[in-house]
Amino acid sequence: MDLFEWQAKELFAKHAVPTTRQVVVSTPEQARAAAEQLGGGPVMVKAQVKTGGRGKAGGVKFAPDADAAEKHAQAILGMDIKGHTVHTVLISEAADIGEEYYFSFLLDRANRAYLAMCSAEGGMEIEQLAVERPHALARIPVDPVAGVDAAKAREIAAAGNLPEAVRHEAADVIVKLWEVFTAEEATLVEVNPLVRTPDDHVLALDGKVTLDDNADFRHKDVHDAYRDISATDPLEVRAKEKGLNYVKLDGAVGIIGNGAGLVMSTLDVVAYAGEKHGGVKPANFLDIGGGASAEVMANGLEIILSDPAVRSVFVNVFGGITACDAVANGIVQALQLLESRGETLTKPLVVRLDGNNAAEGRRILSESGHALVEQVDTMDGAADRAAKLAYAGSGA
Repeated sequence: MDLFEWQAKELFAKHAVPTTRQVVVSTPEQARAAAEQLGGGPVMVKAQVKTGGRGKAGGVKFAPDADAAEKHAQAILGMDIKGHTVHTVLISEAADIGEEYYFSFLLDRANRAYLAMCSAEGGMEIEQLAVERPHALARIPVDPVAGVDAAKAREIAAAGNLPEAVRHEAADVIVKLWEVFTAEEATLVEVNPLVRTPDDHVLALDGKVTLDDNADFRHKDVHDAYRDISATDPLEVRAKEKGLNYVKLDGAVGIIGNGAGLVMSTLDVVAYAGEKHGGVKPANFLDIGGGASAEVMANGLEIILSDPAVRSVFVNVFGGITACDAVANGIVQALQLLESRGETLTKPLVVRLDGNNAAEGRRILSESGHALVEQVDTMDGAADRAAKLAYAGSGA
């Protein structure tokens, strides 16, 4: 989960990382009040969007007083920055900047470790620096077990060529940023710029943090407070509330499978089959996992069938720990459950069962006699049938 800058800086403050006071607002009038709350200025007015390049796009402005803060907020709110609409702005105390540095901790997936990145040349051109002068951006591996203590932090600061005059204080900030990274279970903690003030103090003036969704259950208070659903598809929001592993796509064939690998393969075969049937595509990724209970199946079908773009559903299950007869019973009970809720079911379901107790599962579905359920023995055949039904349902 990517955080807005104001959220990242709140986490910084929680872990005693030195930063500036701030207020997040959503109207120009609130921007004026926030600037007055912070002493009347000067302040920075910063667009809150989850993308880079805000400064170059005009989304970051210096305001010497509350009048200017209101004026800049008026111009920034509603702005489009790389496809992201600005709904809130951050009003933060302006700080005197002597020098700008760059620092980050991130998950180095390729080497199954952590990585610290540090440079004495921070600011808006850091991406260009990394390409044109990579030697100026130090990359220091971090042992996940050993972590980052004061000595390791000084090593990182020295490798990044941070000036000796602020190296001790910078190392202290690096240790605190490591605490943010580990305590909050982040996959990225980035500060750009990490600044040196004229009186040789170090401040985190910006923040970018990505939290690991897999750790959500350990940090529900933080994740629930910071999760932004305004730009999330409503079906994905509903699916998450039901504990479903669901991703909305832009096609017409709803997909349900058990196991992420099988679902990914199902997406591929449906897309391939759809080339022969008007180019129809998968409408979603939905992995119900190993326990296909009636409730789980009903929740999955409810989400998929409520998608107006879906014109057919492909249920693709390989029985393993959960046998196919249990899955079949789940499908039958799920349809009954949805109908008992008053749902009007009109979209055809193509079901392919294979693996443990597949024959029994097929018998259960056949004997249920549900008019919307159609069985196909092979994965490719079922994908073709689901694509054909979706194309027919389009009225083409």
